[in-house]
Amino acid sequence: MASEALFPYSQPTGEGILPSQEIVDLVRSGKICSSQEITEDQIQPSSIDLRLSREAFRLRASFLPGKSTTLINKAKANGMLIETIDLSSGAILEPGEIYVIPLMENLSLPTNLYGIANPKSTTGRLDIFTRLITECGDEFERVPRGYHGGLYIEVLSQTFRVFVRSGMRLNQLRFGRGRHSAVGEDRLNWLDQKDLLIDPDEENGQAKIDRGLRLTVDLQGNGSNVVGYRAKKTDQVLDLALVSHYEVSDFWTPILRGEECILAPGEFYILASKQRIRIPPDLAAEMLPYDLSTQEFRVHYAGFFDPGFGYGRSGEIPGTRAVLEVRANEMPILLEDDQFVGRLTYYNMSEKPNKVYGEMIGSNYQQQGLALSKQFKRESQRTSNTSSVNYALQAESPKSQTFLRTVRDTVDAEDDDNLVFRLAFPGTVGDHGISAMKSKD
Repeated sequence: MASEALFPYSQPTGEGILPSQEIVDLVRSGKICSSQEITEDQIQPSSIDLRLSREAFRLRASFLPGKSTTLINKAKANGMLIETIDLSSGAILEPGEIYVIPLMENLSLPTNLYGIANPKSTTGRLDIFTRLITECGDEFERVPRGYHGGLYIEVLSQTFRVFVRSGMRLNQLRFGRGRHSAVGEDRLNWLDQKDLLIDPDEENGQAKIDRGLRLTVDLQGNGSNVVGYRAKKTDQVLDLALVSHYEVSDFWTPILRGEECILAPGEFYILASKQRIRIPPDLAAEMLPYDLSTQEFRVHYAGFFDPGFGYGRSGEIPGTRAVLEVRANEMPILLEDDQFVGRLTYYNMSEKPNKVYGEMIGSNYQQQGLALSKQFKRESQRTSNTSSVNYALQAESPKSQTFLRTVRDTVDAEDDDNLVFRLAFPGTVGDHGISAMKSKD
């Protein structure tokens, strides 16, 4: 890793989820290694981001390799392999297709460490289902203690056509020492009394503790008329490398406050929790569905919550809503406001991390409300464009006002550069002028 001075060596501490500084030590000691240099921004407060390698394998079905052979050998021997795809320059992953992609990172863990994987937040919000696989493993998303070998990711994009490249990060891996057991209710109740679990100014005022922190869905909008989004079926390709690029309306249908919210089987929804949750720096958390036995609907693909989420380093963040990635399984389900949808379970860190979740480490969702993934333009971007046109309308002639109103009515489908171009050169608003501006992107 570059700039080792930023990360002094630390001695292994107690039981719990390993913090950023111990993950760095695993890299330095060769227990985590890679075909390319591991960068500092891969190390999160309680996990490491894993990167796609240069090949992807499209398969006929999902499977685990078992203990007798490697994953790729089993795929080839059983006729499961459909094609091999080069990711060096990027490729489209089609919805409904199963891909297995070797990861750049591999492990040589000591016998007292295990690993647990999860999709990254952005991955989950795009309805991309991922699972980590180990060589000769018999369980998804788990790395056994003392594991030596390569890592693979199974990828299933369930809604969108997505463009991925080698080096992209779709999932993350946590490491733990000792037992993987959640914090008990006594400590959660103690934390709740000190306003460390939810925003103390929330209307309900008190966390509901029952085998974790109970979370409910917000269908009142917290002051907004939009309470959720339903994914559209579209042939457009969504490049995961682009940030604040795509128009929300091209990929999502808003769910408005007061509308009946019935989850249709096979559809994907983005909703938000009623509670503003907080994760103190000495804890990590994971979202679990409300009923593991029935699995009627899934509420959070990317279940990991880092130390400092909704909290900051010293409690300066009053709480952040959890975004719910919701998919019904087999039957339509009516959701109602404040309905119980899942539990947040808390786990002890073995030590407080050197870095916590937030803007200082490039985190995208620290003070989110109802937030789509980072590839989509934020509401502030769209409204600022409209406000600019409204201001210009006040000083223009009637002829110019007609033109500006046309631009304002379509501004949600334009980027900032195109808007400025139209205002500056109203005689060149045809397709040629707009395409010329877009060619800069």
